[in-house]
Amino acid sequence: MKKINKFYIVGISLALILFTSCSQFEDINTNPDTTTQVSASLLCTNVVLSVAAFSSEAKSYLDDNALPKYIGYANEGQMSEQYNKIGSSSFGAMTILPDIEKMLENAQGSVMEDSYKGVAKFARAYMFYRLTMEMGDIPYSETGRGDIGLFRPKYDTQEEVLIGILNELKEADQYFAVGRTFTGDPTPYSGNPAKWQKATNALALKILMTLSKKEGVASLDVKNRFAEIVAAGNLLESTTGFFGLNYSVQNKHPLSGTSNLFTSRTIISSVLMDNLKKYNDRRLFYYAEPAGAKISAGKLQSDTAAYVGVDVSMDYAAMNTAFSANKFSVLNKRYLTEAACEPRMLLTYAEQELILSEGILRGWITTGSAQTYYQEGVKSALASIMATKSTYAHTKPIDQTYIDGYFTGEAAFKSTVDEQLKQIWMQRYFLSFMQDAEYSYFEYRRNAYPVFPINPATSLNENNKSGLPLRWTYPDSETDYNRDNLIEALDRQFDGYDEINKVMWLLK
Repeated sequence: MKKINKFYIVGISLALILFTSCSQFEDINTNPDTTTQVSASLLCTNVVLSVAAFSSEAKSYLDDNALPKYIGYANEGQMSEQYNKIGSSSFGAMTILPDIEKMLENAQGSVMEDSYKGVAKFARAYMFYRLTMEMGDIPYSETGRGDIGLFRPKYDTQEEVLIGILNELKEADQYFAVGRTFTGDPTPYSGNPAKWQKATNALALKILMTLSKKEGVASLDVKNRFAEIVAAGNLLESTTGFFGLNYSVQNKHPLSGTSNLFTSRTIISSVLMDNLKKYNDRRLFYYAEPAGAKISAGKLQSDTAAYVGVDVSMDYAAMNTAFSANKFSVLNKRYLTEAACEPRMLLTYAEQELILSEGILRGWITTGSAQTYYQEGVKSALASIMATKSTYAHTKPIDQTYIDGYFTGEAAFKSTVDEQLKQIWMQRYFLSFMQDAEYSYFEYRRNAYPVFPINPATSLNENNKSGLPLRWTYPDSETDYNRDNLIEALDRQFDGYDEINKVMWLLK
């Protein structure tokens, strides 16, 4: 018994020594002038950047623009996206969920709490929306529950996910309505809750428009949700500014400084080029360089005939041969040389107005006119390009006189609803070039417009040579870590087969 007590006392003594030593070590190595806890403000910055920033490199940036047929490549190898092949997506974006929870925890009781709650709801909605649009059914309601041992979340149906996302945006709107100016916002809004509220509602309208095929689904209530948001009036205004990021010397555009064998050989597609010409749209001169062969033949840089787009479905070897002969227009040099060639604009007044124009044509709202919304949207889009250095406009700058006279010829609002819708969709296509290109892919799935060239002889879409892929496949890691739930989701949606041509619920 004495022997046991002896060792017990020795053990306690050692524990006290270790505890004291550790405490002294922590005291010595803790800077009294710095915080040991990440603030809600710092976490907010990370959360917003997870949504607003393009976190990958130049090649991925161009890949995103290849799938919706904005560009072609004449580089070191054939690019899959140009020829209608995509692979698996990732659930990596969900790693932001712990930061969101920590941000809310640290903001609790502060005057900025409601604003941070709004940011949390907005960021969650934006992130989950992109994931479900890419893949279909995804884990949603059971995500971020590792603290209670839930490491294999179920896959919610796409319908359930979209309902949840729209509800979260409605909550975000309510939080921002009573929110205070908050810190940690890296966007041009600088923590202004009124501007965030407007962006939240613009995002909700954007999402609802992607659900136009599901207008009759009672659970989504697309038409009424859309009308309620518009009636409330808290929407982006021409003076609100965009939701996104300003690039700078410190935070450069992804293509800046990459004038190398890869990026300098990026060719503008004939889809974009020919339609810009059709609309007599001077964005042509800001998006592209004149073809070298045309300039050598005597064409002026201000002549639209000097600009030649590539049929992105043409044989790869033939495209490279023609490129070597300077027959095509490449990406405007400003993208490769300017640190801040243009901001990253994810939600804009221009796009919102075009969406409202379509809402009128669909009968979802009755206030205003489709033509007025259309013209407002286009004017705003052109004005944002007007802010770009005119030295890159090849002597054809966009100015206010040009903007005021834009709506003639093909750009004049048409007389039939079918033609008007196509005009709206085309303007949104122009708007998303080198911006939110993936969303143009989502829009093509919805509208099959503009018409994309698809050549079965060159297509890399093995199971549908005559079509664009409809989705990304699920992450390979799900097979190892969440297999049962993955199989259930595949059986429910795609007859058990995870493949890029399968039709998700949204598109049926």
